[in-house]
Amino acid sequence: MITLIIRRILQGIPVILGVMTISFLLMNVAPGDPVRAMVGDYYDDITVESLREELGLNESLGVQYINFISNVCSGDLGKSFMTQRLVLDDLKQKVPFTLQLALGAMLIAVPFGILLGVFAAINRGKLIDRILIVVSLAGVSAPVFWIALLLILIVGIHLQWLPPTGFGGIKFLILPAIALGTRSMTMLARTSRAYMLDVLQEDYIRTAIAKGLSQRIVLFKHGLRNVLIPLITIIAADFGSYLSGAVLTESIFGWPGVGRFALNAIMKRDFPVIQGSVLFMALIFVVINIIVDICYAWSDPRVRETLIHE
Repeated sequence: MITLIIRRILQGIPVILGVMTISFLLMNVAPGDPVRAMVGDYYDDITVESLREELGLNESLGVQYINFISNVCSGDLGKSFMTQRLVLDDLKQKVPFTLQLALGAMLIAVPFGILLGVFAAINRGKLIDRILIVVSLAGVSAPVFWIALLLILIVGIHLQWLPPTGFGGIKFLILPAIALGTRSMTMLARTSRAYMLDVLQEDYIRTAIAKGLSQRIVLFKHGLRNVLIPLITIIAADFGSYLSGAVLTESIFGWPGVGRFALNAIMKRDFPVIQGSVLFMALIFVVINIIVDICYAWSDPRVRETLIHE
């Protein structure tokens, strides 16, 4: 298992380097000038050139790239062009908020999604199954921003059960977590239903039922464990995207997370913040993929042998 983890870490290094390189090149070819964004409408050429030299933007593209990579390797993500704050310090402030939102969304999505899928599978063809299919299809199809605005309008403004926007406590977390987790919940419900239906037709399930085991043990001990691999993939991918910053959800609800932080930096052409945010997102996905491989190996011995000997 240790060998597998080390191998995956080594495989993740070129991925991170590639993401850093692409983001660096895209920012330098994209239209807009960060220096002119800093000085605003009232500026003179001397001020612009002075700032460009101070920020190192007057260097050639190759020199800027080498400086960027060397700084990252030494743990320095630079300072924000706009606030002059260390990007690493800002990320440390934003990550806990994003983590709260991601965990809140997954706490809603994972248990409810799996339970709804299993419930639909054991009631296949019945009215409740058809209702759940329609609801899950609507949840997968509905855009996140539409769900968010609907929750704000109904729950936050008309019913006034929860604060519509802002942050400060668990009551502020509920609406954005529901908006963010709805799609994952419905996707998990559809996937777990489909795979559970296949598993319920297997011989070992019939044998377990013939031995007199309770339905709960058959479903959750023998059936659900064999459905875990595709579910782990969906859960990990969604959790990774949430940790990387749910831009729409954070912006709509005024949640001070990484996604909103990165979006503001893009609008202002704040290169160090954009590069630091992209690097953080790449690291998150590499770590999530390592965790997924470990979960695969734990849940299925056949996968464990394949991953170890590949």
